[in-house]
Amino acid sequence: MDGFERSHPKSLGPKRQLSRRDFVVTGITAGFALAVQPVQAQTVITTDTDGLLVGAIEIPVSDGTIPGYYARPNGKGPYATVLVIHEIWGVHEHIQDFCRRLAKVGYFAVAPELSARQGDPRKLTDNTMIMQQIVNKIPDAEVASDLDATVAWAHKDKTANTLKLGITGFCWGGRQVWLYAAHNPKLKAAVSWYGFLTHPDSPITPKGALDLVATINVPVLGLYGGADPFNPESQIRDMEAKLNAAKKHCEFVIYPDTPHAFNADYRPSYRAEAAKDGWARMLAWFKAHGVA
Repeated sequence: MDGFERSHPKSLGPKRQLSRRDFVVTGITAGFALAVQPVQAQTVITTDTDGLLVGAIEIPVSDGTIPGYYARPNGKGPYATVLVIHEIWGVHEHIQDFCRRLAKVGYFAVAPELSARQGDPRKLTDNTMIMQQIVNKIPDAEVASDLDATVAWAHKDKTANTLKLGITGFCWGGRQVWLYAAHNPKLKAAVSWYGFLTHPDSPITPKGALDLVATINVPVLGLYGGADPFNPESQIRDMEAKLNAAKKHCEFVIYPDTPHAFNADYRPSYRAEAAKDGWARMLAWFKAHGVA
């Protein structure tokens, strides 16, 4: 399971200021999360670092520092910048590799660890536990703030061009793509891979993409599977109709008979044809909207 559970805490109380030692995750490690083991070794895409600069980073945020991973071409740039938002398993090997794939085609890609305060999902073996103990405790407002901080971090690097800013993400991260498209009008383009359009019943996740149509002023491309139980086609079409009625520049691609997480090459849900097509569409969308 990698969808939202509806057992969110009703209140977390006043947000306290955290010190650096209160952050549970303080670094990025190599490898896949334990909950997705064993990986589908015969289909895993591995991108080398030839011609790239890559590595773990620390990103200053409002209450401390969160870890992250970046990859960029080994040159002077500046390179268009893409935020990469992880699934429920954090910045594990798949997300790191996706950053390298983007760097190989000329992007400055950066993936912040958005669960750093709540826990390390890579160390847990049960997805339900990951949802209940970590993911369901991450406030949407905190994610938006951390993404803003990630953009600020990249902006200080002369090889990153944050005026040409894009965002992409998967599953839970795909939902955050929609939310950030409503939050940051300076984004040039966004691509959501099977991101949830509704929101869990929780004070810390008060709205979903369907609630934010009026405030989405960024071109968003949605890539979805027609056999995805977490994103039924009727819901996707509802979102599409609302965006069209509001004259928003967004598009959806629904791959027939394709499951959730079809881009996850390390899982049984992987569908190579849809993943390849989605990758090409993502790059074309970025290019068409100034992220290149």
